[in-house]
Amino acid sequence: MADARTTAFSSPAFHRLQRRHFLLFDVLPAVVTMGAVAALPWHAPGWIDLASFGVLWLVTGLGLTVGFHRYFSHRAFEAERPVALALLVMGSMAARGPMISWVAMHRRHHERSDREGDLHSPNLVRPHWRGWLHSHIGWMYRHDYPNVVHYTPDILRDRQLMRFNRLYHLWVALGLAAPALAGGLVAGSLEGAVSGLVWGGFVRIFVVEHTMSTINSFCHLVGDRTHATRDESRNIAWAGLVTWGESHHNNHHSAPASASFGEGPRELDPGYWFIRALEAMSLVSNVRLPKRSARIAEE
Repeated sequence: MADARTTAFSSPAFHRLQRRHFLLFDVLPAVVTMGAVAALPWHAPGWIDLASFGVLWLVTGLGLTVGFHRYFSHRAFEAERPVALALLVMGSMAARGPMISWVAMHRRHHERSDREGDLHSPNLVRPHWRGWLHSHIGWMYRHDYPNVVHYTPDILRDRQLMRFNRLYHLWVALGLAAPALAGGLVAGSLEGAVSGLVWGGFVRIFVVEHTMSTINSFCHLVGDRTHATRDESRNIAWAGLVTWGESHHNNHHSAPASASFGEGPRELDPGYWFIRALEAMSLVSNVRLPKRSARIAEE
């Protein structure tokens, strides 16, 4: 067992795994997406492809923001065990890494935000365009691996969660197989299955990835600073709906344990709406809404 005092590792073995994941779930979806867009004059997606894309974009996005982020990383609410497992599967289908790795990296981000040791800060690399590129995608190719013994001891103690976490690649495969199966059944052809795999699978992974990456990159460079925090986290209010509420990033950094990221009617937060819906069905409880840090005075 690794020493919990060690906060991060760097080794050739970890870097090989990172490169493989980067090629499979970052580069490949990008190549497939570019091919699908280039082929639009000859093959437009059908309604089942677009439906698969939309449903899985929402499902996997909520799995990331509600599951990986607000529940597993920050324990912003308590969830019944079937809900917790479902959120783990939903988030894993986004192909953004196993839950325990995602949580360890995110907890380290909050610990070191925009300071030495933050894995994806755009403010530690100059010039700004290189910082943006690093935080948006470059850091995924090779980075230190946060020690899960140090950052996620609560998850390591949960054997059932760890069993589901170890099935990460199965859940990713499920997220690819479901739209392929739907497309094949509706179209009754292999072409339909391939089209479903492309749009509901790879294009959806590409869009979800870059939607989440805007939080690492843009939301530490541009936008409004509503609350005083020790980092450069910022809000981009207009993007709340298409980022499942994640773009209210300065709000989140001012109160990381809060289940709600939005403040007021202009800051839409679909992730919080989903949590409230689960609460209404008695599937989650003890939804936390702690006070945020002081607001920055308006000039």
